[in-house]
Amino acid sequence: MPPRLRPTRLEHVVDGAALRTRLSAAALEAEGDQAEQRRRAIEILKGALFRGRMIVKERLENGAGGIETARLLCGVTDEVVTALYDFTTVHIFRARNPTEGERLALMAVGGYGRGALAPFSDLDLLFLRPYKQTPHAESVIEFMLYALWDLGFKVGHASRTIEECLRLSREDYTIRTSILEARRLTGDAALADDLKHRFREEVVKGTSAAFVAAKLKERDDRQHKAGLSRYMVEPNIKEGKGGLRDLHTLMWIAEYIYPVENPDDVFRLDLFDRREVRAFVRAFDFLHAVRAHLHFATGRPEERLTFDLQPEVARRMGYGDRGGPGGDTPAVERFMRRYFLIAKEVGALTRAFSAKLEADQFKREPKGLSRFLPAGKPKRKALDVPGFHEEGGRLNVDGREVFERDPVNMIRLFKIADDRDLDLHPDAFTAVTRCLPLITSKVRRDPAAAQAFLSVLARGKRAYTTLTLMNDSGVLGRFVPEFGRVVGQMQFNMYHSYTVDEHTLRAIGVIGDLAVGELADDHPLSASIMPLIDDRESLFLAMLLHDTGKGGVGGQEKAGARAARSACERLGVERSKVELVAWLVEHHLVMSDYAQKRDVADPQTVAAFARIVENPERLRLLLVLTVADIRAVGPGVWNGWKGQLLRELYGATEATFRGGRGSDPAGAARRHHAGAAQAARAALVEADPVANGWAAAMEDAYFSAFAHEEHLAHAALSRRAALHGGAAAEARIRSDRNAAEIVVAAQDRRGLFADLALALASLGANVVGARVFTSRQGLALDVFHVQDAAGAPYGCDNTRALPRLVEALEGAARGEPNQLEPRRSLDLGRTAAFAIAPSVAIDNDASEDATVVEASGRDRAGLLEALARTLSAAELSIQSAHIDGYGERAVDAFYVQTAEGGKLTDGRKRNALKSALTSVLEEGEAAAKAGRLQRARASVAR
Repeated sequence: MPPRLRPTRLEHVVDGAALRTRLSAAALEAEGDQAEQRRRAIEILKGALFRGRMIVKERLENGAGGIETARLLCGVTDEVVTALYDFTTVHIFRARNPTEGERLALMAVGGYGRGALAPFSDLDLLFLRPYKQTPHAESVIEFMLYALWDLGFKVGHASRTIEECLRLSREDYTIRTSILEARRLTGDAALADDLKHRFREEVVKGTSAAFVAAKLKERDDRQHKAGLSRYMVEPNIKEGKGGLRDLHTLMWIAEYIYPVENPDDVFRLDLFDRREVRAFVRAFDFLHAVRAHLHFATGRPEERLTFDLQPEVARRMGYGDRGGPGGDTPAVERFMRRYFLIAKEVGALTRAFSAKLEADQFKREPKGLSRFLPAGKPKRKALDVPGFHEEGGRLNVDGREVFERDPVNMIRLFKIADDRDLDLHPDAFTAVTRCLPLITSKVRRDPAAAQAFLSVLARGKRAYTTLTLMNDSGVLGRFVPEFGRVVGQMQFNMYHSYTVDEHTLRAIGVIGDLAVGELADDHPLSASIMPLIDDRESLFLAMLLHDTGKGGVGGQEKAGARAARSACERLGVERSKVELVAWLVEHHLVMSDYAQKRDVADPQTVAAFARIVENPERLRLLLVLTVADIRAVGPGVWNGWKGQLLRELYGATEATFRGGRGSDPAGAARRHHAGAAQAARAALVEADPVANGWAAAMEDAYFSAFAHEEHLAHAALSRRAALHGGAAAEARIRSDRNAAEIVVAAQDRRGLFADLALALASLGANVVGARVFTSRQGLALDVFHVQDAAGAPYGCDNTRALPRLVEALEGAARGEPNQLEPRRSLDLGRTAAFAIAPSVAIDNDASEDATVVEASGRDRAGLLEALARTLSAAELSIQSAHIDGYGERAVDAFYVQTAEGGKLTDGRKRNALKSALTSVLEEGEAAAKAGRLQRARASVAR
């Protein structure tokens, strides 16, 4: 971080007196020509504004604080606006003997009234007049507004009398809040003072409770629109939870209840202690700095800290990459962790402020927002636990000495709250945050503390809610330091929507929901398996610790396993459970990798997975862990397609354990598949004797992959293909897989899969999975599962989309030229911010009769077709394709065979294939690098 500069005086940024002198000289030189006077004035003011902003920008980049920057920008704007007012009222529309009706005061309201501006903030102005509009006032206002627009300001303005201001502020809380912050810029001082005085006496007095309720309701509505979690990885720094608007809300409430002349005087009230004032200032300073950098970097009033802007803002704020024993931490992740810790601190300030309000002013039993409203004294009920009591329906402590006497009470506090289904009183929350240093290594190893914590984690009534309270207060990270290391940590990618700690707590919440059957429709298998799991403690500990290895030595999985062992041993967990938790943490990604990147119908895949899992109990635990982990990544990540893949892998692996009892998983898997295929083949011939040839020609893997009804449909489709030029296709919506299923039967040839992928891309169909089966008679059966751009089943909202796609696929299967070329331009957008290293792996051990080729790189339109075309050029036939996406990264796995029907064993050909596929992937990365360079140049230019 760059060193902080000494504060700058406003006169060193813009000289108001010199500015007015220049304006007066310009007016006199062009006297009699109002248009020329105006042109010269705009030129002078624009120059002063630009120079002032550039000085402030330079100071910001050299380490000036956010508050200083916001005030200097406001000061520069004040000088420009007031100089324009003087120029207008002295040289353009001068009232030499102003009447009472021509009095006018210019006031800054809203955000501008607070005296802190971002580079491209709106200007909120109030032209205050004594009574009805006069021609003189109307001329002044019109001239000023047009001039301000010409200067590049976005102006929110109103022209009102005092009576109108008072009436409207009674009716509208937004207007009331803007007048609460009103600040006179220039003009009639007596008029401005009269408004402030009457506003306090006639609007504010006696209405505090209603104002507080309205502001908190407004805050909740705003946060709902911007994202309910303060840990969204692309936060809105102004409107989001934990952002500037939350701090403004606290300031408004304080100013409304305790009238002050200057907003800064709020911090001198007894309402805040020194620690809270420092926290306020620290949060304001950081968030104002981030906002200013955002505006300067984009050249617009940007409030959302998107992925493509985060690296640039991190650089501007002086963050650099940091190496250490745990590995490198990118600058952007260090910066964003700081942001989220500040947002967390804002949440703690809100709770502390709530406690102060209740103790000092408001005495009503809490019901959501109404906890701030006045009423009688809250009821206090003693509990059977010494030091704790229920107050107004919430859990409170008798004082911080309860924690000082026995620090384990800091853990018991949350267990009692969970047991009795009580919210935490703000006083208790504040007390526990101030006593965090009491949680030492001795407390972490205390059996009573461990028992209380594990009770909340594994057997709590509302584990997610209680653990979130523990995390917000800082207790969770302090008690479990392994978890504390990932608090506020983000992963710089588009796949994860939350910080690591928020993702983890949400995953714990998903397991809790599964346990009570709330998600049975989405997760029928894992929901039915939850009652079979006896060791819930190991499951929840593994979920809590599964991501603690991120950024650790040896990779996430190994580092996470080490962290899990350390945490569990300290908590006194028995040895067998310690090893189980460590195994689950180390392997928490294995099941999703096998389900989404491998062919579950291949016995070798199931056998390899079974060898890792070893027994049915681990399989059950791993399934629930995997489902919760995926679902908690972010909105829309979980879908029926992933659920079905996991169900298939679970079912096949469970059958393997039943058949081989774990001693010979490969043999058991083969026996299971062979037996199932033989039975399915016989059932097909019995139901449709005409399909005998089809049944005999199809491989065993085909019969294991589909149900009996599908076998019948596919056999009929193959006969139709023979009658219609060698190709036929059909489509249906599979709601159970959250995708449309497209089946194409056609004569096999080189490049067939690539041609089909091209047709799909041309019509905007996103392939999420594909299976290819080729009969011994040379007929290919390609089964695609596709979604639209929004992640919904393709064609679900357009009845004509699927028939059109079927027609295009039949033409492509017959070798007809594609009429709709897919978009080839790499419109990367925000994804250009991420550097994605392409990788290609070729594995001859993952399948008995095919080579598995896995290509991972930047996702883009037409990527599947380009990869398939490259495989075809290498004279490889695709047996199945498994398509997966992780935000900006695509991971496509192909099972391929040579023209002779075997594996790709030639070393030179493997190397050539790897090089060719890498080149395809690097095409997207090169475009992204160029995009990042172009963006950086544009940012520097601004």
